[in-house]
Order: sequence, then C-alpha cells, then structure tokens
Amino acid sequence: MVKADGAEDDDYALSRVPQHARYHWFSIAIQRFGMLSGLASFLIGATLGFGMDFWDAFIAITLGAVILEVLTIFTGIAGQREGLTTSVLARWTGFGRSGSAFIGLAISISAIGWFGIQNAVSAQGLMDLMGFLPLWAWALVFGMLVTLIVMYGFGSMAWTAYVAVPAFLLLAGWSIYAELSTRSLGELMSAAPAGPQLTLVQGTTIVAGGFIVGAVITPDMSRFNRSPGDVVKQTVVGMSLGEYVVGLAGVLLALALKTNDVVAIVTSTSGFIGSIVIIAATLKINDWNLYASSLGVVNFVDQVFGRRVNRKLVTLIVGLAGTVLGAVGILDNIGTFLTLLSVAFPPIAGIMVAEYFVAGIWRSELAASRKSGVLPPTAPTWVPASLIIWAIASLCGHYAHWGIPSINSVIIAFVLYVGAAKLGLVRGIGRSETGGQAKPAEHRLLAEDNR
Repeated sequence: MVKADGAEDDDYALSRVPQHARYHWFSIAIQRFGMLSGLASFLIGATLGFGMDFWDAFIAITLGAVILEVLTIFTGIAGQREGLTTSVLARWTGFGRSGSAFIGLAISISAIGWFGIQNAVSAQGLMDLMGFLPLWAWALVFGMLVTLIVMYGFGSMAWTAYVAVPAFLLLAGWSIYAELSTRSLGELMSAAPAGPQLTLVQGTTIVAGGFIVGAVITPDMSRFNRSPGDVVKQTVVGMSLGEYVVGLAGVLLALALKTNDVVAIVTSTSGFIGSIVIIAATLKINDWNLYASSLGVVNFVDQVFGRRVNRKLVTLIVGLAGTVLGAVGILDNIGTFLTLLSVAFPPIAGIMVAEYFVAGIWRSELAASRKSGVLPPTAPTWVPASLIIWAIASLCGHYAHWGIPSINSVIIAFVLYVGAAKLGLVRGIGRSETGGQAKPAEHRLLAEDNR
C-alpha cells in the first residue's frame, strides 16, 4: 500500500485521517472512558464527598458532565469531519498558522508536565509493590513503557485501553468493595460530609474544570471516528460512565472514611491490589498526555521552523524528557504554573466552535479540500482578533469569581468571536502555504489500495 508522505506511519500528525484508518466508536469510547476513570476522577469525587452530601455531589457531577459533554461533542464533531488534530484544525478555526503554533506549544507544555507528575505517582506505586528499585528507576521504567506505547500510535493505545481499563475497574471495584462492605449504602447516601462545605456551583466547577483541557483537545481523538453520531455515542458513554462510576465511588469513599485522601487509604489498606489500581489508573491517562504533547510539538515545529519532524521521534524525546524531569522531582514545583496554563485552554474551544459552526469564515476552505483528503493549500498567518479574544476570555476565567470560571471563559470567547465576526473584525493577516496539495496522486493511490 502506498503511503502519502509517510502520513499513516506518523499517525497523520499533520494531515487528515482517511476513512480507511478510522476506528469503531467503541474502541475510542473505551479510551475516553480510560481518560476519565483514572486518579483525577477519583480525587474529584473524593473532594466532592468531603464537602457535599451524596445527592448534592450527584447533582454537581451531573451538571459538570453535561457541560463537558456538550463542549466535547462540538469540538469532537469538528475534529471528526476534518480528520485533523486540535492544533492543525486551529489554523482554519480562528487562530491561523501562528496562533495554532502557540496552541500546540501550550498543549505540549501542559500535557508533558502532567505526564511527568503522574508518572512519578505510578513509580511510587511500583516501588511500594516491588520494592527492589529506587523511585527514580521505577519512574524511568514506567515512563519509557508509556513512551513505547505512544510511539506506535493510536492503535497500540487502543489495545492498551482494552487491558488497562478493565483491569482498573475490576481492581478498583474490589478495593472499593472491601472498604465499603462493612457500611450501609443508605447510611452513606444520607451521611453528612466531614470537610468544609462546598456549594453546588463550587462542586460543578470542580467537575467541569477537571476535564476541560480534555474537552479542548478532543479532535486529537475524534479525528479517528467514522461519523458525527459516533462522536456523540463515544462521548455520552465514555464520559458518563467515567464521571459517574469513578466519581461517585470517590464520593462514597470520602463519606465513609471522612477524608478526601481516599487514594492513599485504598493503597495502604489494600496493599498489592491498591498499588495495581494506581498503576492502571495512571497508565491510560498518561499515554494520552504524551500523545497530545507529541502532536502539539509536531505542529509547533512545522509552523515555526517549517520542518516536518517524525512524531515517533518527537514522542521518544518528549517522553524521555518528561520521565527524567518527573523522576528527579523538578515537575513537582510547577503544579501552580500548569494550573494557570490550564486557564488558557477553555477559550480555545469557544473560539474554535464559534468559527467552525457559526461564523464559518474559513469553513469553505476546509470543505473544499476535504473532498480530496488533503489540507487547504494555504492558511491565514495571523488572526489578531482571535488572539485578543483569547486573552480577554482567559483573564476573565482566571479573575472572575462568579459562576463556573472555565465555562464562563468558553462562553465569553464564543460570544466575543461571533460578535467580532459579524462586525467584520475577524480577519486573517497574510497567507501561509501548508503543502496541503502536495502529491495528490499519492492520496488517490492510497484510496485505491483500500477499496
């Protein structure tokens, strides 16, 4: 089979994913569920259970999940239709070539930071389980294992999900059952929280904010879907199960044990099983951290330096860097920076959704090139109005203390962009070639080979 510029071997990091390379929706749904069935959802549930009663926590999870699902579906459908990663799609959804480079860089820094931090958590679990190597050595072992999985792309990550997600559910379920079996479920559902009280808005903010970055980078995953309906199914199934199954388990544990540090309690009381739970929980989210980071770097280098670098090589370098930084503890000191960086992500989704589904200034370019399976030949270089809107919405999300900050920033970005577009203020400055029309004959041969 002929490959178009090595795109298939490189997991289509800078090109459209052709229809023959798409996956069944369930394969992607289990990966989405794996992203949400890790430590983060556990801790979010525990935080809610420490400050809210069961039913208030249930409502907060429901509201947060609905907000995330709506945003994820819109960004996901855009990614599915165009078959493009978040940072590449951003070139024609409001940001232009230079803006998309900044997005790719921001995604990369954030994702690799969390990769290193969570890798250190897994290393601690392995050291507690095995004990014959120091913490830094286990960090290297686990980090390079995840790096190898991601180097081989979406397919190997799907197979990892088939193993890691059921393992996590079975082991975590056993561990949680062991903790809660001596307590009445009805008693827990009516128990008062042990910690400072959280309001419904605060609880919803915790849920929605906990996965907002994942919603923004959904095109990295949904570009492998076959239809918009598949995006909806994978989102509703994957996110609902992840938020409710794992999140509510965290709520119940916090109510039962009167603490929000349920992970430490599970590992200490369950021993071997608890350590395996931690490892399985971090594996499936960390491969996506590294995958998103590698895609962002590839787009950044392509846009800033005009060079197409191999995604596998980038994955190896970035994975090794994140592993080493996490192993020596450097990344432990940048948690605040990563949290601040995450404030910049929600407005990206607001602008992209506004451009793709409402304003449509560059939508015709995407539609015309989609028929031939290539990128538009050019993209706007700069879109100043979008960068200004991005900055305003990010500042509002960070400093405004009303409502749900992350959702506020999405709405502000959406409204400002649509308004600016209606007034003719959203304009591209300059045009940059993308190489999107290069070697169209190879794309035809690729299609013929897969008939």
